[in-house]
Amino acid sequence: MEITEKILKSDTVFTGKVINVKTLSVRLPNGNEGYREIVEHNGGVCVAPLTDDNKLIFVHQFRCPYQEETLEIPAGKLEKGEDHREAWKRELKEETGCTAGSYEYMGIIYPTPGYCAEKLYLYFARNLTRSVQALDDDEFLNVEEIEIEKALEMVMNGEIKDSKTQIAVLKVARMLGI
Repeated sequence: MEITEKILKSDTVFTGKVINVKTLSVRLPNGNEGYREIVEHNGGVCVAPLTDDNKLIFVHQFRCPYQEETLEIPAGKLEKGEDHREAWKRELKEETGCTAGSYEYMGIIYPTPGYCAEKLYLYFARNLTRSVQALDDDEFLNVEEIEIEKALEMVMNGEIKDSKTQIAVLKVARMLGI
């Protein structure tokens, strides 16, 4: 059975600095008409930096939608047209002060595919060289290093709630044979 939806009508209802919101009328696979609300986002990058002593570098950041501080791997949004293969390096340097001597691309994830078009590109960085953070003016975070085994435990017991971070920790652990 064909399960694609054909867009019949698209209206932009909000245009912002980070997201745009559209409403869509679609033709459903059964021939009926459906309604969709879509959040457009340029996408983002995230990087799991691993130190030589097997610690992942995380950032603590206050997240307004949840009104709490979260523990996450370094990440940031892509500017329109920006190449994710370079953007993760910028985010790693800005948020942790580190550069990486080697890295691996770990794939792409769709964080909330039911209503959001955001794509996140995941990277794994090693052979780190440390320097000074270069945070954006509106960015406030603290850096913490956690042994990979402990981070894996934190994912499994729900202490790490951020989805991109959970996925990255699980992938890195698997890549390391943990």
